Amino acid sequence: MQTILIVEDDEKLLKELEIFLNKNGFQAKGLQQFENTIQDILKINPDLLLLDINLPGTDGEYICKEIRKQSDMPIIMITSRDSELDELISLNYGADHYITKPFNIQILLAKIASLLRRSNMLGERNEKIDAKDFVLNTAKSTIEKDGISIELTKNEYKILTYFVQNRDKIVSREEIMECLWEDESFIDDNTLTVNITRLRNKLEEVNLKELIETKRGQGYILKRKQ
Repeated sequence: MQTILIVEDDEKLLKELEIFLNKNGFQAKGLQQFENTIQDILKINPDLLLLDINLPGTDGEYICKEIRKQSDMPIIMITSRDSELDELISLNYGADHYITKPFNIQILLAKIASLLRRSNMLGERNEKIDAKDFVLNTAKSTIEKDGISIELTKNEYKILTYFVQNRDKIVSREEIMECLWEDESFIDDNTLTVNITRLRNKLEEVNLKELIETKRGQGYILKRKQ
């Protein structure tokens, strides 16, 4: 089931959207807090994001810009701002659609369906993720570099994908395990250590030694090779 994350501080509208989208075959949920909005969105990694512009303590246009730097998830802006300037800014920052309130909920549903179809088609064609220092082959679960291909286990692949999504950021062991648990890969702390050690060894096989750096007491960070 495809997930839709709703970032909207109007609780009445949020609940209406959740109920409507869940009834129409999606798993829709709203973000409840806005202190770490960008990080929360990337952590949830929905199939599609519905994003308001006017949010407590932050701005939806800025959020859109920052999300687009790290993710290609479809983004629909839903806002009471009806100026052409705001629409232009949102689209330039990477939004796929801009819908002003009040809107026809059936038209919103049609736009969501259209974007998800297009996203799925692109995803089927794009079997490789360019991670700069190496390529992740999503179809084969392999690391590829300089003509060498190294096969990854299911958990190694998921961990490395999570690192790539959070490149140059420290991620804690708890965050990695939570990511795996959400995908029904139940591992304990010791198993995570084993997986990361094996992953480091496989990266070393393609001349990427020490790409995963341990930050004592904090977690790990996937660096860029100098």
